[in-house]
Amino acid sequence: MTNHEANSLVIEGVSTAYDQANVLENVSLTAASGKITCLLGSNGSGKTTLIRSILGLTPPNRGSIRFGGVDLAGLPTHRVIAAGIACIPEGRRVFAKFTVEENLRIGAYQETSDAAVAQRLAHVYATFPRLSERRDQLAGTMSGGEQAMVSIGRGLMRAPKLLLIDEPSLGLAPILVRENFNIIRRINQQGITVFLVEQNVHQTLAISDYGYVLSKGRVVAAGEPSELGQTRQVHEAYFG
Repeated sequence: MTNHEANSLVIEGVSTAYDQANVLENVSLTAASGKITCLLGSNGSGKTTLIRSILGLTPPNRGSIRFGGVDLAGLPTHRVIAAGIACIPEGRRVFAKFTVEENLRIGAYQETSDAAVAQRLAHVYATFPRLSERRDQLAGTMSGGEQAMVSIGRGLMRAPKLLLIDEPSLGLAPILVRENFNIIRRINQQGITVFLVEQNVHQTLAISDYGYVLSKGRVVAAGEPSELGQTRQVHEAYFG
């Protein structure tokens, strides 16, 4: 297996149901190694269900989800994460009563080497100098933008090969959204594959290499950002 395949997420023919009702129907897409791939769609399109299916929280009834040559479909969540996948959940979800550093260390709970944890902490603090200054501050007392940094930093503490990012713009002021997306681009430039699930079309397409549009549980469009933004499917998915 090439390194390119090792860090690519390949989803083929995935269908996922809640209470016998299909939420995802025959979804196929690829998040290519070393790239930023986005999945656009309005609320209720099935985006979060797809993330849950990848993570093993809501296993698909049909189809395969491959990463590093391993089919993740049906694996428990801790095995999916151990394969080199980290998820930044929507809404940030920091541990409010823990300090910044305690929050970050939770991200490395599967790592047994103290030296590796220290190295990852140093890397996160270099990426987010503001967190370094506030490492002893309770995460719950920080601004929304700072909590977003804590959440992304916690994901980086896993030293992931693939980062799943769910709605990073949710609830943030426009200036913080721009800052967040710049951070995502910088993380990708460090060699981490990014699968970005978002509603914010313009900011997302501006940093993505390739994108898909999900509507009512189906992929209705795919392509380069420049062409995807012009498609009828994008306008219908959001405004129709």
